[in-house]
Amino acid sequence: MLAASAAPGDGAGAEGGTGPKLALAVDATDAGGPVIDVTRLRVALARLSRRLRRHELAGLTPTQLAALATVDRSGPMRLGDLAAAEGIAPSTLTRLVTALEDSGYVRRWADPSDARASTLGITAHGQDALERIRTESTLALAASMQLLAPAQRAALADALPVLEQLADTSADSGAGQGGAKGR
Repeated sequence: MLAASAAPGDGAGAEGGTGPKLALAVDATDAGGPVIDVTRLRVALARLSRRLRRHELAGLTPTQLAALATVDRSGPMRLGDLAAAEGIAPSTLTRLVTALEDSGYVRRWADPSDARASTLGITAHGQDALERIRTESTLALAASMQLLAPAQRAALADALPVLEQLADTSADSGAGQGGAKGR
């Protein structure tokens, strides 16, 4: 059950906004059950995601990293399919792919089934960079989690399957933005 509160947003930067906050009752049949402030959840997940993407390794922008991860996950793909998967315009895609190619992270070749199209594949150098970035992000998150109390870590462990389900549901329903999975 979704309910909008009368309170304005917290105004905390671009993520906070000033519109009504939404709260989601965990169990619609249990009106006295816990309530999750959806705005706070969204902001917390966005901030955590941004922090995990903040790194100097490999000189990749978040958009380049997302595209590289998509090519890694999907295997060789046509440029148009990458643009659709990432939700980016063809002109942006051209600059993005050129930067990834110039860095040696991807390789482009003519599509054998359509000479007008190109196929993009990740190189060993690109796979190595992705693995180092993933390792760095995982280690940073693990270090941050060490600052939590044991009860907080237990609560996070209990919430993990639910967060995974939310991520999968969003991806399946089209509610999510371009392929973040696996980064």
